[in-house]
Amino acid sequence: MSDLKLQKTEIKTANGETIRLIYDESGDILDIFFGENKTATGVELTEHILLRINSATGQAVSLSLLHFSILTEQTEYGPRSYPLDKLEDLPGNLRELVVRTLTTMPVSQFLKLSYFQESLTKRVPFTYVEPFHFASVA
Repeated sequence: MSDLKLQKTEIKTANGETIRLIYDESGDILDIFFGENKTATGVELTEHILLRINSATGQAVSLSLLHFSILTEQTEYGPRSYPLDKLEDLPGNLRELVVRTLTTMPVSQFLKLSYFQESLTKRVPFTYVEPFHFASVA
């Protein structure tokens, strides 16, 4: 346990809510907590991004970013993007809740959502981590 190096920060959202950021330097994991830690359903968005949602209220509880330094890397074309391929495995009502959560504050302050039009009928959703909000963490 002596190798554990945590950095903790609190920031305010545009609407004044307090968000806690806890970065584990040794594991390169950033956990973002929105309000109080409540009972939640974990949804794996990618292999490296986990969203926890309170199913009863539809509110985001936390967001975990594994391999945080890689997720926030910039490429010559802009931020590194990741397909949300795990969404297809979710039941329709949970998938709708997840998409709504990803596109509203406070989650949308940290993750941005887009899609690739694979064909006329198929869209592949993508996300990228907005690095601007993490300058004081990692």
